Amino acid sequence: MAGREAIYCNALANFTLQYPLMLSPLDPTDPEEVGWPKANVVAAFVDILIARRLWNGRSIDYNTMQYAMFLALKEIRGCSASEIASLLKRRLDADAPPFVDNPRFGLWQSNKKTMRRFLARMTNWLETQIGIASNLSGYLISSGSQGYDVEHVIADQYARHADEFPVEQEFQEYRNRIGGLLLLPRSFNRSYGPLPYEEKRAHYLKQNILAQTFHENAYERNPGLRRIINEQNIPFKPYNHFRKADLEERQEVMTRLAEQVWNVARLDEAASTFRPG
Repeated sequence: MAGREAIYCNALANFTLQYPLMLSPLDPTDPEEVGWPKANVVAAFVDILIARRLWNGRSIDYNTMQYAMFLALKEIRGCSASEIASLLKRRLDADAPPFVDNPRFGLWQSNKKTMRRFLARMTNWLETQIGIASNLSGYLISSGSQGYDVEHVIADQYARHADEFPVEQEFQEYRNRIGGLLLLPRSFNRSYGPLPYEEKRAHYLKQNILAQTFHENAYERNPGLRRIINEQNIPFKPYNHFRKADLEERQEVMTRLAEQVWNVARLDEAASTFRPG
């Protein structure tokens, strides 16, 4: 449901502590236009907290988070939506490092589901910002013919890149960074994934907008994308080739994108917005 995505995504991350947190500031007499903004502020806080911690390799399990969330629960009890937003923004600074603290964030063996959710949220945010209908539920499908896979922009072919990477371990670490990853239909990943970047980037034009940004044609007659570049300072650009320096540049772009998707300003927005159920 529009406006409730954070609650849904927090549940996907199995963060059960969001429920007592959401209930804490509520009063049984609160009408919907008072209660829902309170709950949505808390959900936005949890969403940002989870994203920041996972990006930085921090745990979000119950035992790790229960004390900090208990303190937050006590702090916001009985507060208004705007008061909750102010209090929880300060707690984010204390409990969750910013995205920029881990400039090498990427895929590893134990965070595949986490990476899929990151890419789904970031792709969906970008599309909705430029006026494309939300496809978040579709991007979160991981099985079957309609499922999506994590696509490596750089194929697993070390020999093609040995001139830039003296050892294969460094090559693998780079190609697994989020700057070199996309979320694409399983059929695409299996058909085109092994190809050199120069051969498959044109095929990205038939996929989601995040994939399209690798190609210069994506920027033609696309004022929404140009607005994101100019106004939100997310410097997307096309790449004719995709080598080590290009991936490092794209990594910074994805970090800035994450900062916008999980921007703390969302708490103030949730506090001032009521979306009827």
